[in-house]
Amino acid sequence: MGQKLIPIRNTDGSIADMQSLSRAEQAGLSANKHAAQNVFIEYMSRMAKNTLRVQRVALAKYAEFLEAVGLDPGDLQFDPQAWKGITWGMVEAFKKWLVGDGYAIATINLMLSSIRTYTGLAAKAGVISVEESILISHVKGYSDQEAIHIDDQREKTRVGVKKESPVRLTPRQAKRLKLHPDVPQGRRDAVLMCLLLDHGLRCSEVAGLKVGDFDLEAGQMTFYRPKTNDTTTHNLSDDTLRAVWDYAEYGDMPIGSNEFLLRSSRKNKSGEILTGPGMSARGISKRVQRLGWELLGIDNLSPHDCRHYWATYWAKHINELPRGVFTLKEAGGWKSLSMVDTYIEASKIANEGMS
Repeated sequence: MGQKLIPIRNTDGSIADMQSLSRAEQAGLSANKHAAQNVFIEYMSRMAKNTLRVQRVALAKYAEFLEAVGLDPGDLQFDPQAWKGITWGMVEAFKKWLVGDGYAIATINLMLSSIRTYTGLAAKAGVISVEESILISHVKGYSDQEAIHIDDQREKTRVGVKKESPVRLTPRQAKRLKLHPDVPQGRRDAVLMCLLLDHGLRCSEVAGLKVGDFDLEAGQMTFYRPKTNDTTTHNLSDDTLRAVWDYAEYGDMPIGSNEFLLRSSRKNKSGEILTGPGMSARGISKRVQRLGWELLGIDNLSPHDCRHYWATYWAKHINELPRGVFTLKEAGGWKSLSMVDTYIEASKIANEGMS
């Protein structure tokens, strides 16, 4: 089947009569046509993998909505033509549909942001009118106050992988999560939990760690942050340094190699054994959840909960840091101070330490 021809249009939307245009005008319209056909691919080439993953979820949910109302969604992520006919009223209906399905308000707002992004790209491609694109951009998510009212009026208020609020860990619980038997899997688990609790690493950052990222003589690790496309160096905490040394001494971390730091595990007749290098982010999440239940009786503990614990701990010791909150921001790999605040748990007693 031959490629579908897309007519070149003038800025007012009418089909251009190429023979009546100057060479410069023809070149400009041809350039617009080429850019329009590739606008989605060019955009995705500049985005981080995590961003694209979040957007794929939103687009899949929007496709589900379209099917529910009897429409063919098409390829929403790659084909601009799939967005033809979308209006601000449809986006508004999608928002209400998500509320009715019980999605968390934060998740709904995130999905709407993705939809607005792709409708903006479709407008650049000439599939959606500029006027409609502007109207869609004004379909906003819900504020915190609106979220409270909405949740009060519906029974089911959580759908998705994110919890309503992070699990609160105490220093004693964090210490217990770092203590493991002196066996291969136990030594690996000690390294894993130290990295999460003592350094506040994201799950993707832990999964990407290589043996060569560690300088044990200097007591440091230098690692890549996929979410922000940055490279960061941390001094290792005493517990982390001890755990990594133990892990290395038994050969599970071959010094000088470029293998992934953590190793996956499986059961055999003698128990759990380590296998090949590399733990996926999903595997790490499942392991943390299991350890939380087995060691503390906590249901659904996540690596993100450990990051919340780390940020909250150091927020309470902010005066010990050389540059205060700016040190915490850099150590956590955040781009703004406002992000630091979202990770710090509110005190149970509002004036704690002030009386």
